[in-house]
Amino acid sequence: QVKLVESGGDSVEAGGSLKLSCLLSGYTDNAYCEGWFRQAPGKEREAVAALDSDGTQSYADSVKGRFIVSKDHAKKTLYLQMDSLKPEDTAMYYCAADWVLDFGLALTPASYNNWGQGTLVTVSS
Repeated sequence: QVKLVESGGDSVEAGGSLKLSCLLSGYTDNAYCEGWFRQAPGKEREAVAALDSDGTQSYADSVKGRFIVSKDHAKKTLYLQMDSLKPEDTAMYYCAADWVLDFGLALTPASYNNWGQGTLVTVSS
């Protein structure tokens, strides 16, 4: 059974940094594509970043140059380093994992069936 557990959300001021973690279990390492998504109140869930099993990364335009997705295979943990945070980054952040046939679809929430419970990031101005 796939289980994803996020942590690291917090309240920070604009310009600050946070590093989110997602502990992965229930599937073979490198079997799945993994991604970070976020959902602000009243808005649809949107992509943040994705990481393919071969290490290829993909980012939403809104976070390019500020966020970095990475993975520690030994710890089975996915990370999202977030720098230069803006108030518009405020959202619940979710990690997701699944087998995605086309990495071009890795930033699409519908590509994933396995989700964590989310961790809240609040950025104040």
